[in-house]
Parts: sequence; structure tokens; C-alpha cells
Amino acid sequence: MKRRSSVGRSLALLAVIGLGASLTTVPATAEETRTPQVKWGQCPDHVVAEAAPTVLHCAHVPVPLDYARPEGEQIDLTISRLAATDPDKRRGILMLNPGGPGGSGLALSALLVAQGLPSSVTDRYDLIGMDTRGIGHSTPVSCGFTTDSPYYANIPPYAVDDAAVTAQAKVAEQAAKQCADNDDDGRLRHITTANTARDLDRIRAALGEEKTSYLGYSYGTALGSAYASMFPERSDRIVLDSNIGDTHLDRDGMRRYALGMEQTLPDFAKWAARRHDSYGLGRTPGQVRASYLAIAGRLDKAPVAGIDGNIFRLLTFGHLFKQTLYPKLAQTWQTLLEGDATAARGLTAAPAETADGGLLPTDNALTVFLAVTCNDVEWPEDVNTYRQGVAEDRERYPLYGAAAANITPCAFWPYAPAEPPVEVDAEGPRNVLLLQNRRDAPTPHLGGKMLREKFGDRARLISVDDSGHGVYVLGKNSCALNTTTRYLVEGEMPGKDMSCRAD
Repeated sequence: MKRRSSVGRSLALLAVIGLGASLTTVPATAEETRTPQVKWGQCPDHVVAEAAPTVLHCAHVPVPLDYARPEGEQIDLTISRLAATDPDKRRGILMLNPGGPGGSGLALSALLVAQGLPSSVTDRYDLIGMDTRGIGHSTPVSCGFTTDSPYYANIPPYAVDDAAVTAQAKVAEQAAKQCADNDDDGRLRHITTANTARDLDRIRAALGEEKTSYLGYSYGTALGSAYASMFPERSDRIVLDSNIGDTHLDRDGMRRYALGMEQTLPDFAKWAARRHDSYGLGRTPGQVRASYLAIAGRLDKAPVAGIDGNIFRLLTFGHLFKQTLYPKLAQTWQTLLEGDATAARGLTAAPAETADGGLLPTDNALTVFLAVTCNDVEWPEDVNTYRQGVAEDRERYPLYGAAAANITPCAFWPYAPAEPPVEVDAEGPRNVLLLQNRRDAPTPHLGGKMLREKFGDRARLISVDDSGHGVYVLGKNSCALNTTTRYLVEGEMPGKDMSCRAD
């Protein structure tokens, strides 16, 4: 179990899935100020180390735990700043979010700079990173998950049959109960996308800014969509990269992971087929796909060095986030195809790098993932609903459907949503730029199309003929990079949706 848990924890996804009480509508308001109210100082030591050689400054911003009781308990959020390098050109602030939910964003500005964020952007914006509520240095929450916990990853294990769904239901129910038992201060229920969007507006006000620009990746697109919908008049230039399709992750959104894997694995298969002499996974993409199914089926029956079919599928899914991970993935397949237990023990000695440079999934990250995902929207409570979905998706998406459709702790979550999920608001400024790779495992291209339709004329979609998770700066497509930079720097929004060819 320890190896199983450590493998799962090496694959955090920057990457979610009845109302017994009446819904409470919380005002989308924040205090107005033109005077900065934060005091900048040194960042926590690990943030300093992650950001080096870039030097960041950090501060705390108090916000209400419960916006329905704004004068009640306050919690502290920790934010970071990389100040604009050219005060004469400074436009304002650009808030950043790496995704998750559960990803720490304090060092994200430094990561983007290291990856090649154009200086024309850093000249004009204070880059504002943060740990959003419940994460890291922002009043962290915990369900008490350990490396030995049966709940070890935010995607359920692949269910090979009905009995596997039933077994996972027990794990999911226990995980939800564990979260409730550890929620001594009653904070868990207040960790939602809507409340985090309200936090963004409190941060904007505390920084003395009339508006804020925003760059969010993966789940960060849900948060950015919520902010642009709740505070359209205070949103400046909004860039949403690798979209999940709405302001929240629900069961349908999680099931789209399987679609994304079906669309993305062929890129790896083509890559591996060209290197058959090195890895022996197949001379054609079809043969490589067949190798995947054969390895998974074999490991379902006889795990190798603690790696079963569930872990193998999860490893593959995580390594499709970036093409730079393909060699490691091919090596993994080769080792497991040969059944080399000695070599297999070394496969997880070091964690796989996530697409957004995120850290290992910790108890805190998994807790926030569950809190946001389960609090945002109602999830089906009947195990048979998931059993049916698994059966459907196992046939429709044989690579990963029986994992993405499997039951999650949200089915047993102890708290009902306090308010409806944020609806995307198509009324507002035309200021939302959507970026989407055509092949992306966790956020398939369909997510960008869905959000484009919901935003209507407020948005434009840039579709990139590329594979992987993350487009702007994290990807290497010059067309998407230049178009997005022009928008952030000059405000030049494309007149219509665009397609960027592969470089």
C-alpha cells in the first residue's frame, strides 16, 4: 500500500471530479479602496528557494471565512508579488493561478519567468501569485490523509468490473468521513470556487487597484471564469488556459478526462512507434495502443513491484501532460512489458513532474481538491449511478473511462452546497481569451469550446494544434504565445476565433 500511495502522490493534477438546506445567495461584493492595504515582506523559505533566482515579496490579506457573515471569522491569505520592472509602462496587476484545485501559486510568477514569460509582460504588470484559501500558507485545511491512506489520488482507480466500483465506494465514503471528522474548525465547507473568486476581489481591493487582469491554468480557468462572471466590471484582461469548460468541476467534467486521454495518447503512440527499436512498444501507433491495453490487463491480474493496472493507467495519464515526459513513459511501459520487477521498483523513485511545475500532492492538496470539487456542485449519491457510468465509459473510452467515471468522495460529502455554482455571464466586456491545445489529457479541447459558447461574444478561442497541458509559456507554440502576449500588453483581442498550427 505504501508504494501504491507514493505512486499516486507523484501524479498531482495542476490539474474533480441532496440539498437538505435552502441555498444561500452570497453577494458578490468587495470593499472598495484606492489605497494599498498590504505590507510586503519576505516570503516563506521554501517559496524563496522555489523562486530563486527571482526574488519575490509576500504579504497577508484578511478575508471573511464566510461571506454570508462578512464581519465574522477572518482568515489570512498569503500572496506574492513580482513587481513590474518598468513603472512608466505599468498597467496594473496580473493575478495568477496554477490550477488544482489545491495547487500552490506563490512561486508561479518565478516559474513563468524561468519558462520564458516575455519581458513586455513583466514590464507592465505586478505578477500576483497566491495560495488560495485553504492551501499552503493561506489558513490550510487537512483531512488527515497519509501516504498509507487508501484514498491517494484525486482520480479514482480504474474499475475493472462492478465489484471494483463497490470497493471504491467504501474508500470514497471513508475519505469523506475522514474529512468531516478532521474539520474541527468548520472551515472546510467554505472552500469553494465562488468564495475564492470573492477572495480575488478582496485582494484586488487591498492592493488599491480598480481592476485586475488574470492568467489561470486548468482549474484556474474555472476560477477565472467565476471571477469574470461575478465581477465583470472589475476584470481587465482575462486569459484562461487549458479550460475545464465551466466555473466548476462536476461529474461530467471528470469523465472528460477519459476523452482527453483517448485524444492525447495517439501523440505518444506515434512518438513511441518511431522509436520501436529503442523501446519495443510497437512499430505502428495501433500496436503501441495495443501494448498499453495488454500491459494494463496483465497488471490487473499480476502487479509488478506494487504497480497494478490502476497505477499503470494513472502513470500513463500523468505522463501525457507534457511531451518532455514521453521518454520516461516509454521506459516505464518497456519495464512493465518485460515484467522486470527489479527495474520497476525504481520507476517511482522520483516523482513525475506535473505540467505546471506543481509539487507532490499532499494531504493539504488532496483536501482542498475535495473541498472545492464537492462543495461547488451536487454530486450523485447513488453508487449505481457510478456503476452505470463506469460500464458506459469502459466501452466508450477503453483507455481510462472506467477510472474517470468511477465514484469519488463527493458522493458521500458531508456538506451540501451553500449556493448554486457560479453561472458564466455572457454580459460584460469582451475581455476573455481562451487558450486550448487540441489534444490535452485532463482538459480536452471540448472544454475550451464549451466555455467559448457560454461566454458568447465576451470571449475568443485560440485552438492550438499541439499536445499537452498548458499553452501560454508552458507550451512552445509561437502563434499562441505571440497572440496572448499582444493581448496582455496591447489589449489586442483577436476579432474571431483562431487556429494555431504546430510549430
